[in-house]
Amino acid sequence: MARKGILTTDTPKAKTNKPPAPSSVPTPQRGAVGALQSSLSKLQENAVQDIDVSLIDDAGLEDRLGLDPAAQRQLIDSIKTYGQQVPVLLRPHPKTPQRFEIVYGRRRLAALRSLGLPVRAMIRQLDDHALVLAQGQENTARQDLSFIEKASFAAQLNALKYERQTIADALSIDLPMVSRMLKVGKSFDLEFLKLIGSAPGIGRDRWMALAKLFENKTAYTSVLNLTRTPDFALGGSDDRFEAAFKRAQKAGTTRKANAKMPDKPRALRTAKGQAIADIRTTSRGTTLTIPARTADGFDQWINANAETLMAELHARWTDAHAEKQ
Repeated sequence: MARKGILTTDTPKAKTNKPPAPSSVPTPQRGAVGALQSSLSKLQENAVQDIDVSLIDDAGLEDRLGLDPAAQRQLIDSIKTYGQQVPVLLRPHPKTPQRFEIVYGRRRLAALRSLGLPVRAMIRQLDDHALVLAQGQENTARQDLSFIEKASFAAQLNALKYERQTIADALSIDLPMVSRMLKVGKSFDLEFLKLIGSAPGIGRDRWMALAKLFENKTAYTSVLNLTRTPDFALGGSDDRFEAAFKRAQKAGTTRKANAKMPDKPRALRTAKGQAIADIRTTSRGTTLTIPARTADGFDQWINANAETLMAELHARWTDAHAEKQ
């Protein structure tokens, strides 16, 4: 007699001429089998499997602003010596069968790829919402993300229209901290942050100060030009931030020094020396002001005859300009 599979739901049919009403049929086997299936699914999710690294694609948000070369070398050496101690988390690829997407463990995956080794992984069915929650909470639990990496992660979630409570849950922070992180994270585009890196020694106040300096477009452009120089990538991430900060400060100072100070108002006087108006020239133009409180009606007369006076003055200027040419 063939042996039935452990998950089969086939049960012997009751020998009766009339089937009982559906409400009177007990289903203890079905409930037991369902519970067993659920238990096996959970065991499978928690089971660690060896997965070929070539079958794994990226997914989720960019929680890492580049890999620190020294730290990555240490991780590679550790895996060489002791093996992979902590599994990564994958989910089945939602569009491509027999492939997977990384949820968390990107540094370990990169190290194993460089060594040509399979990755030890747990595989779970996760939708996009559950993916970003798992990604954020796992990184927070390790406590090795820098401030700017968390702020950038929050900004990416915000750009995808996730609610702030979801962002708070993903990063295990409260809503006021979400607001503070978004203020920083939204001030910098992701590509620029990748050029700087994680900057683990740089806190919120310094990043906010850099954002303030970047309000000056000249400073921002100057820093971008700096990031394109060959030597910029040679230093550590904190060093790159400091170099960018100094360049932004210098550009801002130079702009202020080169800015032309507006002229002070110049008093216009009568033949007897009485002040009757002020004239002031700025980059936007020349302004004539006749104070009403001392004008004794002169301001109103000027207003009434402005067209004639301006035409006469413009004609005089045209004649003088023609004589010079």
